[in-house]
Amino acid sequence: MEGLSSRAARQIPREIRPCERLRDHGPGVLSDAELVGVVLGGREGDLPLRLGGNVLASFNGLGGLVGVSLEELTMLEGIGDAKAARLMACVEMGRRLAVLPPSARPRIAGPEDVLAVASDMRHLEREHFRALVLNTKHQLLRCVDVSVGSLTTSIVHPRELYRTAIRHNGAALVAVHNHPSGDVTPSAADIELTRRLAKAGELLGIELLDHVILGDGRFLSLKQQRLF
Repeated sequence: MEGLSSRAARQIPREIRPCERLRDHGPGVLSDAELVGVVLGGREGDLPLRLGGNVLASFNGLGGLVGVSLEELTMLEGIGDAKAARLMACVEMGRRLAVLPPSARPRIAGPEDVLAVASDMRHLEREHFRALVLNTKHQLLRCVDVSVGSLTTSIVHPRELYRTAIRHNGAALVAVHNHPSGDVTPSAADIELTRRLAKAGELLGIELLDHVILGDGRFLSLKQQRLF
């Protein structure tokens, strides 16, 4: 007889299930607990958000997972050796990426470089808004999805963009979003949003270097067009 937890998992709407949200919108939209839950996986009845939340609560957040042992993880309910090993491997990969030498970090000097690191956005069916977080030498530290919109609009607030930069110790930012239609002509809303973001960056001391719109094989730099 099917367990209640298995039936409950299938009754959760697709749009709020972590694995489905990752497939539809990319990993940047998931919370820390959802990311951990997706890594751990499990049977259909294991709700990823609940399992991931339990792990984070037990180790005081993502930072607490650095250096955690297999024995500590397997003491938690629902986590065996295989799940613990997967999580430890992901944490170690993240640690190694965080200490990449400067030579391994691409430098963002213009919209062509933005296209190189965000080329996947050209084929997305909905508008995604990303932040390229840069260091003082304009080398890429993180590429983060800030929001996902509809077929024609992507809604983002300055606080969401700059919270991402502050969290990753960024000195500068490049904003980038896609137009699923393929037409890279900026809308009036795109221009107004860019000006608001630039002003917020001035107040926070984190410069908005550019806002790049990606289309089907094309791109447009609002900075080059002198639109902010």
